[in-house]
Amino acid sequence: MERNFAIIPAVDVLDGRAVRLEQGDYDRVAAAGGDPFELIARLAAARPPLVHVVALGAARDGGAPLGLARDAVVAAGPVPVQLGGGVRSVADAQRLVETGVARVVVGTAAFGPVPLSDFVAALGDRLAVAVDVAGGVVRTAGWLGSSGLTTAEALDRCTAAGVPAVVCTAIDRDGTLSGPDLELLREARGRFGGSLLAAGGIRDSADVEAVRSAGADGAVVGRALLDGSLELPAAR
Repeated sequence: MERNFAIIPAVDVLDGRAVRLEQGDYDRVAAAGGDPFELIARLAAARPPLVHVVALGAARDGGAPLGLARDAVVAAGPVPVQLGGGVRSVADAQRLVETGVARVVVGTAAFGPVPLSDFVAALGDRLAVAVDVAGGVVRTAGWLGSSGLTTAEALDRCTAAGVPAVVCTAIDRDGTLSGPDLELLREARGRFGGSLLAAGGIRDSADVEAVRSAGADGAVVGRALLDGSLELPAAR
């Protein structure tokens, strides 16, 4: 994937709807975007480098969301889809690639019993690892479980395994429009040399510039796009 900074739109899907949760709480829907595939198509019309899709139910419960993945790929058209949620094995990740997903985001399984290097070997540049942080600890299972790893420990594992990309989310900022966690991003940049995507709390163009200055290669943005406080660059 290119290293030029980019704004990447995010579509989170729960029970067939596009939603934005506050701080990952399944009972706190901060914004609703209606039909997820209509939203994906609308966002893809601006020709971002990726559309980031998360299957929230699968992230919580496990099980590769193959149907959602296929429909998301169709809706995005020529724009590559980066999709996460439900991956618990290398086989799950490979099945998602077979649906046409350009990059699979692995969270829970990245810090479980399967060696992270196995995912790297199987997926190469099609892999990104979700480092979702709350209270200095990386969360798993739809952010309801704990990996038992600090941010530093998780990032060091990613570096050691040769992970090409990380999506680093500040859980307590996610869906709140309260601004990004720049300290977290600086820590991540200091420990991880691959592509670093920042998520959580990004409100506007000033936040995007702050994230860039903190060392991120891109910003994954959800609620700000739904609310209109940030717009994707026009398609060229």
